[in-house]
Amino acid sequence: MSFTIVEQTTARLNRSELAVPGSNPKFLEKAAQSDADVVFLDLEDAVAPDDKVQARKNVIDAINDLDWGDRTLSVRINGLDTHYMYRDVVDVLEQAGERLDVIMIPKVGTAADVYAVDMLVTQIETAMDRKKRIGFEMIIETALGMANVHEIAKASPRNESLHFGVADYAASTKARTTQIGGPNPDYIVLTDPDDNGGRETHWGDMWHYAIARMVVAARAAGLRPIDGPFGDFSDPDGYKAQASRAAVLGCEGKWAIHPSQVALANEMYSPSEKEVTKAKRILEAMEQAQKEGKGAVALDGRLIDIASIKQAEALVKQAEMISGS
Repeated sequence: MSFTIVEQTTARLNRSELAVPGSNPKFLEKAAQSDADVVFLDLEDAVAPDDKVQARKNVIDAINDLDWGDRTLSVRINGLDTHYMYRDVVDVLEQAGERLDVIMIPKVGTAADVYAVDMLVTQIETAMDRKKRIGFEMIIETALGMANVHEIAKASPRNESLHFGVADYAASTKARTTQIGGPNPDYIVLTDPDDNGGRETHWGDMWHYAIARMVVAARAAGLRPIDGPFGDFSDPDGYKAQASRAAVLGCEGKWAIHPSQVALANEMYSPSEKEVTKAKRILEAMEQAQKEGKGAVALDGRLIDIASIKQAEALVKQAEMISGS
């Protein structure tokens, strides 16, 4: 273990994160009744320029008037390169009540971007005597942001999570795709010819590097890594496959850009009963081993040690959070 101890961010369930356009009051009402762990009320990409002001008012009313239950509530502000951003932050924090939990910052490119929003939020919280400290969700969706992802992750004590914004990231890197997430038929490996000259094609995941890099930056700073949108909401199998790949790499959850994707995300990022049972058995076995003065023990023919305990504890803790949600 390094002498440097990584402080973990606020613990929240973040399996599913539902995006809701602030310009549509009916969608806002439905979102308050969803099963999403997190809902972010969108003032950015999902809102046309002519609707920005009204969307902001809708979001403030929704925060104040709707019952959001125990789910985490977020607002995605407009980018720092727009003239909407400062008014998003000021109006929402000054006019909405204490129910808001986090602010989502889009297209974060440098640590200074986070610092700028932190400065503004801190001044408003102090001036308004807000009791709850607002956390930050940050979307990594540009080449600049990915290049600076480690500095961004550590830029503020308000930081809670990093999100992979696949569509804008693809545009920023000039990737040859028009899809929002998912595989690309041109991103393949062609096997060598077999004895008969036949060759097989294996699809790869063109987002593997980006997500893995973001996950490392998030975990090194004690934050939650979250996979972003999957555009084809008529393809549940494709969504689940992408969610599974991101989960294997370490992501805790995934966006839902359509209500139908919420249940899929909750399913894919919830441990199964079998996994929870095994984790509890690992903890029991290690507890017994420690009583006997052993540093490691075999369970079901496999070695388990201190690292196994940490993995099992994290899984059991997640299961407890889900059961209590």
